[in-house]
Amino acid sequence: MEEHICGHNCVHEDIVNRVSKIMPDESVLYDAAELLKVFGDSTRIRIIFVLCQNEMCVCDIAKLLNMTQSAISHQLRVLKQARLVSTRRDGKTIFYSLCDNHVQKIFYYAMEHVME
Repeated sequence: MEEHICGHNCVHEDIVNRVSKIMPDESVLYDAAELLKVFGDSTRIRIIFVLCQNEMCVCDIAKLLNMTQSAISHQLRVLKQARLVSTRRDGKTIFYSLCDNHVQKIFYYAMEHVME
């Protein structure tokens, strides 16, 4: 495996200083890493895909993905805790949708990247 070493043992102070001024706090980077972990599950990605198309209840999602309602509910809980999906109640039915267009953009950028 090839190592990527500068070879000169020099620091480009101008670049380091410029980037260090805009470097987010460690806690922000940690939160971003935790968010991206949520996207690291294929079932959750499939749920995000269907919710990009339309809001749906657990029954609809389970039918589409050929999974149990229990399994879908578990994954929806994870997505809701990560603030990626929200709910709307209509009588006894709870509908799930993406929280905002940022979630859809992250998903579509990921899809675009892997399909290049």
